[in-house]
Amino acid sequence: MGRGWEGAVLRLLRAKDFTFTVTGTEDVTPDYRRLRVTDGGLLAATGVHPTMWVRLWFFDGGRPHQRAYTVVDPDPETGTLALEFALHEGCASDWARAAEVGDTVEATVQGTGFQRPEPDPSHVLVVGDTASLPAINSLLAELGSAPATVWFEGALDKLPSSADPERHEIREVPRREAGRHLVERVRAELPGILSGTEHPYVWIACDTATTRALGSYVRKELNVPKARVHALGYWRAD
Repeated sequence: MGRGWEGAVLRLLRAKDFTFTVTGTEDVTPDYRRLRVTDGGLLAATGVHPTMWVRLWFFDGGRPHQRAYTVVDPDPETGTLALEFALHEGCASDWARAAEVGDTVEATVQGTGFQRPEPDPSHVLVVGDTASLPAINSLLAELGSAPATVWFEGALDKLPSSADPERHEIREVPRREAGRHLVERVRAELPGILSGTEHPYVWIACDTATTRALGSYVRKELNVPKARVHALGYWRAD
């Protein structure tokens, strides 16, 4: 089945395509599902880097939709990885809910990357939610012993988190007013932490509008250098 204009653009950009096959499923919570898959040769072809993500293709009424998901627990030797889905309404969540061993999904790799900040951060400032939780886990693991403050929109209870209580502070923030409550909390609390941080690294991955607002605020109002700010919208609110 064709992938429309998005697929055509990715082909022009020499994106690489692979087929994942489901080998196991786990309902972590009623609203969060992990799928184990074989990678169709992806990891051997591309290698692995922190916060690595792939584009998965889903079809709704015959129309193609691509959604980005972080690669979890990649194992190049066995050619396996996991995908984690925060379940809500939509074709990606519908597919994940129904997925069984043997099901397949097409994946494309293009645009993913990670540049470690130099010098290493003296404090990591993270803003995310359930959609970006796998990437947050990967980021915290990569940046080693650096302390971190994480504003997490939602509740982490029973979700897979790699945060270390001794060096990672989690500040749970309920989702209200389409993300505006999170923006207000971060704007109120982030400047005080930055004032005592020599080499900050700010990583933001929420819904597109929230991410755009906070990314602009950190760069333009708090004057954090662009090279030390990562801001990428992970999903679009209706």
